[in-house]
Amino acid sequence: MSIQRARQYILNQKACQALNAFVHTPQDVAAIQAAAAEAEARASAGKRKSLVDGEVIAVKDNICTSDQPTTCASRMLEGFISPFAATVVQKLQAAGAIIAGKTNLDEFGMGSHSLHSAFGPVYQRHEDRELSVGGSSGGSAIAVATSQCWAALGTDTGGSVRLPAAYNNIYGFKPSYGIVSRHGVVAYANSLDTVGIMAQDWRPIDELFKLVRAHDPQDPTSLSPSTRERINQRVSRRPTRDHLRIGVPLEYNIAELADPVRTIWKRALLTLAREGHAIVPVSLPSTKLALSAYYILAPAEASSNLAKYDGVRYGNPASTPKNPENVLFATTRGAGLGEEVRRRILLGSFTLSASAVDNYFIKAQRVRRLVQRDFDTVFALSNPLLDQELKLTSHVGVEGVDVLLSPTAPSLPPRLSDLSARTALDSYQDDVLTVPASLAGLPAMSIPVVKLEPALCEQEHCKHIGLQITAQYGDDEMVFHAAKLLQNLEADPELSYG
Repeated sequence: MSIQRARQYILNQKACQALNAFVHTPQDVAAIQAAAAEAEARASAGKRKSLVDGEVIAVKDNICTSDQPTTCASRMLEGFISPFAATVVQKLQAAGAIIAGKTNLDEFGMGSHSLHSAFGPVYQRHEDRELSVGGSSGGSAIAVATSQCWAALGTDTGGSVRLPAAYNNIYGFKPSYGIVSRHGVVAYANSLDTVGIMAQDWRPIDELFKLVRAHDPQDPTSLSPSTRERINQRVSRRPTRDHLRIGVPLEYNIAELADPVRTIWKRALLTLAREGHAIVPVSLPSTKLALSAYYILAPAEASSNLAKYDGVRYGNPASTPKNPENVLFATTRGAGLGEEVRRRILLGSFTLSASAVDNYFIKAQRVRRLVQRDFDTVFALSNPLLDQELKLTSHVGVEGVDVLLSPTAPSLPPRLSDLSARTALDSYQDDVLTVPASLAGLPAMSIPVVKLEPALCEQEHCKHIGLQITAQYGDDEMVFHAAKLLQNLEADPELSYG
């Protein structure tokens, strides 16, 4: 079966080239089929390397591979081939997985719709409509959605795996920060970046996550074995139950929430309540500040990380300065980096300047801690990174909640033609529901809610929305447990409020 699936994935890649999901694919297609045949032979002999042996995996183009270019969809790194593969790629290859190619993205992971790429935009097509695939891992998302691979790796800084998953009717998982190695991942914002996984079902994500969740001494942000053991001990004391206590963040019911999204969210909660789950309203008051804090912290870290792309240490150098008074790296960065990347570098440089750091960067760090504390006060499981457990606020009750359930995106996937008229600030608003979990480093997964009836909206492409499951730090297994219980969730159209 492995070789048949591999052949079908290759055929689908050729058939879907116009969607621009991949920026690099292996030149030797026969090698992929040969690897699939070897995996099939191992399976027949009962010697499978793992449950993902022979499966075809796509990798976002900001995750290093040693046999294919890693360009971050930027002219700055055009043609660059890393001398080593990222730890996550090495683990997958050791388990027998086959790398299908490198997927398109917003340049250096900066964007919400996969439009800011040197290789051109990624999109999904519904009849005569070209719709956004979300970003920045849009290439990975559409590759999974159109069966160009079994699963895909992406990176999630503020929602870059979950937002595309919601737009493409697939599952997208962001692990707890530090659980999966970032070694070999081109950094955007070190304190926020995580490697995420996307698939058409939660089971492949679970299998891949089990393979890559391990301490990596090459990654300074990777959780130590002792910390992982403390997390496991804390999580093991939590009872696993079929009926969850599901928190509903009141602050996520924002004015910008599209009517179809709000309606399906409400109906989904009523459906879950009818199935025996406890629906608990919770308050996360710092959420309203999270997006502003994120767009101070992330560009600040990006401005530092991208300083090395000067054409001397890294990046393709420009031939000559445009103006005699310019130094070489100014011309190099101007020519090699796209508009959105330059915008965020300038924003980050300003917020880190001596005159602005106290009013912006330091305050944003304080907001980040408030966001994390808000989450800690509503979950039943206490934060395993803290020595002392926080007393739960009264509105949650003594037990706290197991997970939070909210929309992943405030709107349905917009048309590409509509995005051209939007400002950068408008696009930043698309991350408003995913950023809080990123600031707190929490595990979260976007799951599809199916069969969205056309009567809910005027747009004919409205067939689904994504709901986001969020759990306490380190409790990644609870996210998968909830995804299992909520799989195939259909918001009952016969249920409505008031």
